[in-house]
Amino acid sequence: MKSGRMDLRGLEETVMRGLMWLALCLVAGSLLLIVAVIAIRGLPSLSLAMLTQTPRGGYYLGKEGGILNAIVGSLYLGAAATGVALAIGLPVVLYINLYARSSGLTARMVRFSMDVLWGIPSIVYGAFGFIVMTAVGLRASLGAAIVTVSLFELPIMVRAMDEVLRLVPREIGEASASLGATRLETAWRVIVRQAMPGLITATLVAFGRGIGDTAAVLFTAGFTDRIPTSPGQPAATLPLAIFFQLGTPFPEVQGRAYAAAAVLTFLVLGVSLLARFFAGRFARNTVK
Repeated sequence: MKSGRMDLRGLEETVMRGLMWLALCLVAGSLLLIVAVIAIRGLPSLSLAMLTQTPRGGYYLGKEGGILNAIVGSLYLGAAATGVALAIGLPVVLYINLYARSSGLTARMVRFSMDVLWGIPSIVYGAFGFIVMTAVGLRASLGAAIVTVSLFELPIMVRAMDEVLRLVPREIGEASASLGATRLETAWRVIVRQAMPGLITATLVAFGRGIGDTAAVLFTAGFTDRIPTSPGQPAATLPLAIFFQLGTPFPEVQGRAYAAAAVLTFLVLGVSLLARFFAGRFARNTVK
């Protein structure tokens, strides 16, 4: 009887391990397949001129120029929107974890609201931004896109940071309070420092989602062949550049779309690697 149970447990362990390996292979294989397809289709069209020049006359008919306007526009948009979301999200997370009871009604309502906002499709954020723009008489611009994308990033950032802060040992905050530190001093000088690896990761992940989204900026950012010099001007982004170029009937322009997709993919991968690097650096200052 005992031998039969051992055999059953061994079979169960083998099956579950096989399912885990299958899931791992599916995830890793999907990533490698996406990167390989984009690289194969996009790298032949990628050149230094494409990365360092803005579109010129006839660019969308296969003439000279590049996607520098879309690269700079994406970086402007991602950095500014992430900064706005961080400025709003971090105080919210600190409040529900340090000032309000973490399991209280306020904290639960905030978490529920962020979960609902996280589940809303990005196209809805774009439509909301467009409605607000129309109501206040604004035109499509970098500033409107920054507001829309920051709303899109906010629930991602808040929920990720919330989970990070909930993992910080409560004893650290209690020790800080026992030494005479105020709640504000404990929050910024102790808790934030302890959770810094996770906070950086959450911020960079939100940044990657922000620069890679098309729907949220489709109605709000506009499009231009120039690099924006103020928030009131329209801005090109890499997702929009890919969207517009893939819609043309010219194979050369479609190749440039895949090249822009390669740039965007490698940029997001670079952000992910950067998040891991900084998380490792700051992890040395945390209590295990």
